[in-house]
Amino acid sequence: MGTSKGLQSLATVEIATAPILIIDDDVGFTELLRELLSAEGYSLEAVHNGEAGLARALAGHYSLIILDVMLPGRNGLDVLRTMRKQSQTPVLMLTARGHDTDRIQGLESGADDYLPKPFHPRELLARIRAVLRRTGAPSQDKSDPAMQVGDVILDTKARTVRVAGELKEVTSAEFDLLRLLLVAAGQVVTREELFRAVLGREFSVFDRSIDNHVSSLRKKLGNRMNGIERIKSVRGTGYIYAAVDR
Repeated sequence: MGTSKGLQSLATVEIATAPILIIDDDVGFTELLRELLSAEGYSLEAVHNGEAGLARALAGHYSLIILDVMLPGRNGLDVLRTMRKQSQTPVLMLTARGHDTDRIQGLESGADDYLPKPFHPRELLARIRAVLRRTGAPSQDKSDPAMQVGDVILDTKARTVRVAGELKEVTSAEFDLLRLLLVAAGQVVTREELFRAVLGREFSVFDRSIDNHVSSLRKKLGNRMNGIERIKSVRGTGYIYAAVDR
């Protein structure tokens, strides 16, 4: 992650007051994060085991939860799955480098983004800001907050998704991804565009985050709509949502 000296050298770029909860059993690591985030204007609460972390996450009001996969007693994936039954608070998951299975399971379980350890402090700040921008920005669709494509109705003001009238639970990243695909229904949206707009970072061929979010959306919305593939992969380019009467 870096040294305390390295954290102290970071310049404050923007000030925010978003309360953040971190669930990680490494006390020294969480103290370094507290130092880093405090310097950037964020407040941080830390819990060091899964069970207590889940209780705090459900009882408190947080703009973001940073959740480690490897936790004593109750691992991070289990905490996330249980939390998602009651809360849609954005979650940034921390995973061990090389553990692709943990990352995929985390995204499928409802994480908004993941960051492998060890990481550079600046990357963590960039990920936090990207998630908070996505989940805290007011809707641009003031006149008509709802859009419909086929059997899907997406309400940009309430940030809800319904399929054939049934409310579907989606993460903030999945919501933003679906919105982009619906706006461009019938047209290809490139991975580069999706990475910048949904994840707030540049595209990397080794980063499968968008692909995992699409996979999760397919499961939640249904892979086919009126016999047509709902979200189609365009090899080497991106994704296209089926064009139907709106």
